[in-house]
Amino acid sequence: MEDTAGSNPQSLGFTEKLKSWLSWSWTYVCFIWFGMVLIMVYVLWSPLKLQETLTSASVFLNTLTPKFYVALTGTSSLISGLILIFEWWYFRKYGTSFIEQVSVSHLRPLLGGVESSSTGLFASVNGEAEPRPSVSECKVWRNPLNLFRGAEYNRYTWVTGKEPLTYYDMNLSAQDHQTFFTGDTPQLRPEDAVMQKAWRERNPQARIRAAYQAIEMNHECAAAYVLLAEEEATTITEAERLFKKALSIAGKDINLLVYIKRRLAMCARKLGRIKEAVKMMRDLMKEFPLLGMLNIHENLLEALLELQAYADVQAVLAKYDDISLPKSATICYTSALLKARAVSDKFSPEAASRRGLSTAEMNAVEAIHRAVEFNPHVPKYLLEMKSLILPPEHILKRGDSEAVAYAFFHLQHWKRAEGALNLLHCTWEGTFRIIPYPLEKGHLFYPYPGCTETADRELLPSFHEVSVYPKKELPFFILFTAGLCSFTAMLAMLTHQFPELMGVFAKAFFSTLFAPLGFFADKMESFMPSSFWHQLTRI
Repeated sequence: MEDTAGSNPQSLGFTEKLKSWLSWSWTYVCFIWFGMVLIMVYVLWSPLKLQETLTSASVFLNTLTPKFYVALTGTSSLISGLILIFEWWYFRKYGTSFIEQVSVSHLRPLLGGVESSSTGLFASVNGEAEPRPSVSECKVWRNPLNLFRGAEYNRYTWVTGKEPLTYYDMNLSAQDHQTFFTGDTPQLRPEDAVMQKAWRERNPQARIRAAYQAIEMNHECAAAYVLLAEEEATTITEAERLFKKALSIAGKDINLLVYIKRRLAMCARKLGRIKEAVKMMRDLMKEFPLLGMLNIHENLLEALLELQAYADVQAVLAKYDDISLPKSATICYTSALLKARAVSDKFSPEAASRRGLSTAEMNAVEAIHRAVEFNPHVPKYLLEMKSLILPPEHILKRGDSEAVAYAFFHLQHWKRAEGALNLLHCTWEGTFRIIPYPLEKGHLFYPYPGCTETADRELLPSFHEVSVYPKKELPFFILFTAGLCSFTAMLAMLTHQFPELMGVFAKAFFSTLFAPLGFFADKMESFMPSSFWHQLTRI
């Protein structure tokens, strides 16, 4: 099993859903049967005969007034409504039904049921449960392909009036820059203190003014030119010029050198000098081989795909798509694209259903399943079932933010491979039938983490509808309580409007309900001796 997916409830078959529901609903069936047995024992052990009990119940029902039925239905409607409100609140806060949670956690073990293993979302390779990660344990990564604020993000704001970046995302970037460029040193230079303040400023113009102030203190403040290239430059050409100026005065600061060279390579890529960008990235990876955590290879993969140098792409994947290395959507989906490209131009769902899949087609489908299991949000963006937005500066692996970032840059590469999107469309949903549900175990990866939704809502702008996986379905008991509340409310309204008529209906209903018991009592009286009940009640 690889490091670091789950099932989509909408894609599960009826059998899987039925098994999931029956895993806890049998508890309530047992309680119903147990209650019926208690009632029968009470009736048989009562000093009164069964027939006399039914007669007394009939007399009691006949003496009830319409006001009783109005009060009864009104109270029932109120109680069921309160239960519904509580169940809904509990589901919104904890993601599960309160009644279901109590049954699984407390009642099922008392009846000898197997405790649910869903308390540990992550399962180790040998099947032992590991603790579910909290939201704080969902690591946020710097987006390797993040755009330029001045030349790209700000242009979007000028045109649409919407802010593409959240404050949470920009605050993470500010922390990155403070650590990366102006880390704690024994002797902090005045311009470094100004730049530390500059990165923390919320207002872009305040950041730019602080950068110019740092340049006035020291004309060779490379970090200030980096800030101006990122935020003041309104074109990629202007940003490239400022980055070259920063590179010429960066000196031996490794952090600055790596950052500047990477951004210069990205400038060359955006300006159409793809081969130059590839060479700069390769040189950077050779010069600093230990900085793999910066994911420069993802920039290289995207540039090589633009050149359609698929052999070189495969060579990079052979090095980084290893079981011992962290995965990403770029790694998994690029691998799937290469395998799909080999068969997609001739792939036909009808022909495949008749003759079966060839070895190459099976490899492509398995690669797609692997990629979808790692990040299930990506296909809807690639298939243009969901609108794309500008990618954030930070992403959450396996989350919607990573899916947006990947599809934003790689959709064109999937479109270029003839038939690749058609193969993806035909096969991606089959992934969810492979993975166990609930998300207690994964298939090729560890189970899909439950903290992605909260983190993605912080990273992505409010106007974007965050993709949630797996999509939460309303539990059975919320639907049942809603139906019960609606039914009792309707009965209460009808009883209030037509008390006499509803009283007649109620008496007829209860008479019909107790008719089988009366028939059973008559048969028991005819078969059993008269002294049997007397002897039984004396035991």
